[in-house]
Formats: sequence, structure tokens, C-alpha cells
Amino acid sequence: MNKKYSKTVAVIVAHPDDETLWAGGTILSHQSWQWFIVCLCRGSDSDRAPKFLKTLQKLGSEGIMGDLDDSPGQKPLDENELEHAILKLLPSKHFDLIISHNPNGEYTRHIRHEETGKAVMKLWKEGKISTNELWTFAYEDGDKKYYPRPIETATFYRVLAKRTWLKKYSIITETYGFEKNSFEAITTPKAESFWQFTDSYDAQKWFKKFENLKI
Repeated sequence: MNKKYSKTVAVIVAHPDDETLWAGGTILSHQSWQWFIVCLCRGSDSDRAPKFLKTLQKLGSEGIMGDLDDSPGQKPLDENELEHAILKLLPSKHFDLIISHNPNGEYTRHIRHEETGKAVMKLWKEGKISTNELWTFAYEDGDKKYYPRPIETATFYRVLAKRTWLKKYSIITETYGFEKNSFEAITTPKAESFWQFTDSYDAQKWFKKFENLKI
């Protein structure tokens, strides 16, 4: 991937820190790209919201936060409410690339991640969001057997330069303030992986492999 070639890229995530954990190295490695990060939850969180705004500066990105329910019980969101939130927060324009969660999630299991990935795929298929291609995060945890790992057989798998990973790690531990023994800090991947889709119908087929295994 050519760092000098400018792209318009939207990253749509459920929580503040998802953008850094799963794609922070990619964002830091492509500073000439025009990044816009949509975070769907925690907009009224007096702790996490200011940290997300500081993270945008560290990543060289613009962005916005929503305030969807993110209570510990993980009650499933209404699909229409979720899709409306995405459309309201995401700039109404064509993107070269959109990056988001996989409907299978990054670890076992977080419903908000899965719901977000599903909604983004559906909106793309319906033509309500416009992009040349969609990348979904490609990580797994062996059904809780280990911390999330990047999938080496995904479409894109890239080991981060040490300097890039250290910047990413510092956002997690210093900007977001997670302790070094926290799930987030221990998880922070040293490589990043993505599944690539250039056709919305192919993306929807991907989701259908998982929808009967979840909720």
C-alpha cells in the first residue's frame, strides 16, 4: 500500500479505543490518507469522550462520537436505531475505503462489535453508505483461549514497525490510560489484519456464515 497515495477513509467502531486497538497502526502508517473515525458509543462519557478526542489528534484524524447504549448487560440494540446512528454520524459522501468490525467480532464476544459490523455491511449493500471497498477487522481469540490475535491468513496481514506499535501502545496506555496489565494493553496487537471486500454482496455472504452462530 502506497503511503503517498491519498485516500478518503472512514473507520466505524463501537467504542473509543477500538480504532486504536484494531487499526491504529494502519492509521499511523498512512498519514497522507484523509481519516474520519466514527465512534458509536460513549459520547456522554466524561472520561472516555475527551480521551477519544485527544486520540484523534494523535492519529491525525477527524472524527465524531455517538451515544448509543453501552451498558454492561449488552442488551442488543434495535437495528434501525443503530443504522440511523451510523448514517447520522458518518459524513454523507463517497469514501475510497471504509473499515469496521467484523460481524464475528474480534474476540468472544462483544455484541456491540458484532452489531456494528453487521450494520455497516447491510448499509453498504443497500447503497446507503458509499465506498469502493470495505475492510473488516480480522482477529480471533480461540474462543477465549488467548488474547485476540491478528489472523495471518486474512486478506491483509502486516507486522507493525516497532516505532509505530509503540505509538499505538502509548495511546492505549497513556492517552486512554489503561493499566499495563489490562486487557486492552496486553491485547494491543503488534500486527494488524483485515478482510477485504470490494463487492457488497460478497460482504453480506460473509456475514451470513456467522449470523446463525451468534445472538
